[in-house]
Amino acid sequence: MKVLGREFFDRDCLEVAPDLVGKILCVRQADGSVRRVRITESEAYRGEEDTACHAHKGRTPRTELLYGQCGIIYVYLCYGMHWLMNVITGDEGFPQGVLFRAGGIPLDDSGIKKKLDGPAKLTKYLGINKSHNGKPIYENPDVWIEDDGEVFEIRTDVRVGIDYATEEYRNKQWRFLKP
Repeated sequence: MKVLGREFFDRDCLEVAPDLVGKILCVRQADGSVRRVRITESEAYRGEEDTACHAHKGRTPRTELLYGQCGIIYVYLCYGMHWLMNVITGDEGFPQGVLFRAGGIPLDDSGIKKKLDGPAKLTKYLGINKSHNGKPIYENPDVWIEDDGEVFEIRTDVRVGIDYATEEYRNKQWRFLKP
């Protein structure tokens, strides 16, 4: 099992997002156990021109991580109650990242037998919260991504939950999912 390094994320989000589908997101729990979920869906957010991207209005304290080093976890609170997890990709200074949108049936002994079909369900199961924000997803003993070599067919679709974006960006096929 290969653990993804920083170099995996040092590419444009439109390359990283589809390549994340099928990989395994792993999070160490407080009791030392590890929860593992195969990523089944991701979404790319790319630049200030992308009206769905948090960085659309420029640099703010909230968006500063998006302009930084690739491979850093970006966690934000959605609707005041759900932590959502992204990873920063590409070159410093150009804000972009990938949202972990959904996962398959957990690959651990948690007893969960259903898919984690939404970014909030995924992060809740994994225990992702504000404490993970700003930390690397590579060379991290608590959060990492594994590649077991499985390859999946991937399809694209429009992103979800971005009604505030312009029509052009609402219609971008920047959601990548396992059929």
